[in-house]
Amino acid sequence: MLASRPLTLVAELTYRCPLRCPYCSNPLDCGDARYRRELTTEEWVRVFREARSLGVLQLGLSGGEPLVRRDLEDLVAAAAELGLYSTLVTSAVPLTRERLARLRELGLDHVQISVQDSRPDESDRIAGTRSFERKLEAAEWVKALGFPLTLNVVLHRQNLDRIEEIIDLAERLGADRLELANTQYMGWAMLNRAALLPTREQLERAEKVAAEARSRVGPRMQIIFVLSDYYEDYPKPCMGGWGRRAMVVAPNGDVMPCHGAVVIPGLEFANVRDHPLEWIWFESEAFNRFRGTDWMPEPCRSCDRREIDFGGCRCQALLLTGDAAATDPVCRFSPHHDRIVRAREEAPPSRLVNLTFRSMKPPAPAGSAVAESK
Repeated sequence: MLASRPLTLVAELTYRCPLRCPYCSNPLDCGDARYRRELTTEEWVRVFREARSLGVLQLGLSGGEPLVRRDLEDLVAAAAELGLYSTLVTSAVPLTRERLARLRELGLDHVQISVQDSRPDESDRIAGTRSFERKLEAAEWVKALGFPLTLNVVLHRQNLDRIEEIIDLAERLGADRLELANTQYMGWAMLNRAALLPTREQLERAEKVAAEARSRVGPRMQIIFVLSDYYEDYPKPCMGGWGRRAMVVAPNGDVMPCHGAVVIPGLEFANVRDHPLEWIWFESEAFNRFRGTDWMPEPCRSCDRREIDFGGCRCQALLLTGDAAATDPVCRFSPHHDRIVRAREEAPPSRLVNLTFRSMKPPAPAGSAVAESK
C-alpha cells in the first residue's frame, strides 16, 4: 500500500511527570533506563524539521510532562520557525505565568490542560498529588494571555457521575474546547480496569448530558465526547488508522504509529538517531506491518467497514486476545467479542478506589486488598 503523508507529530519529550494517574498512557516500563536517554534539543529540532518536510502541520508537545524539559522554549521557537502549529499538552503543575508568557512570545499556539475531576479532593486523589487549584490557576493564565484553551478530562467510573459539574467547570474557565474522553483500557488503565470501567447507565447518562450541553453552549465551547470502546458495536480507527495520519516519537527517539504500540511483541521500532523520519514513515517494517488492509484476517478482510475502522486497535486486540493481528474484540463481528461483554458484566459496583501510585512501578491489580479501599 502506498502510504499517505503524516499530518500530526506527537513529541513525547519525556516520561517524567508529577502526576500518577491510574490511566496514564506512558508505557508500563517508562521508568526503565532505555527511556532515560532523552533526545537532545538538537535532535528534537532535527525531528521537527524532518517532520515538516514530510508534510506534518500539527505538533503535540507531550509527555509525561513536557514542562520538565528545560529546553522547552527552544523547542517551541524551533517549531514556530518551521510553521508547525504547536500544542502544549500539560498537567500544568510545573507551570508559571512567566514561563507561559515566554512560550507565547516564542510562538506556542495552543494549550491543553488535563483535569481529573470537578472537585478538588477527587481530582487530587486521581492525580496522586495536590494539583487541582494549580490547574485552575494555570487555565486562567492561558486565557489571560490569549491562548486557545482545551481542557481534557478522562472519564471513568470514578468521575462520570459528576459530568454536569465538569462541564460547568469548563464553562467557568472559559475553555474553547472540552475533551471528554472515556478511558481506553491499555497500559496502566488495563491494570485498573475493574475500578475504572463505567456502567452502561453511567455512560448513557453522561453522553446525554454532553449532547444537551453541546446544544446549549453552541460555538462558544466545542464539546467532544469520546465513547468508551467497551460499549460500542464497532472499534475506532486507532490514530486514524495505523501509519495513516500520525506518528509518535518517544523520549528516546523510537517512532511509533500510536502511543501504545510498544507493547506489541516482534515489532522493532526504528529510532530517529539511526534513521531519517521519512524512511521510518515509508519504509520501516513497524509502520508497514498493519498499514492498510492487506494484513487483515477474517472477518475484517471481507467487511464493508475495513477502510473505516481499519480493524480497530492493534494494542487492544493484543491485550484481549494475545494476537495483535486479530480483529479488535470491540467489534461485534469479532470471534472474541465475548471478552468485551464479559468485562462489562463483571465490572464491580461503583466504589472509591485508591488509584494513586507513588513510583513508576505498576499499581496493584484492581480488586486486590492494596488497590481498593472503602
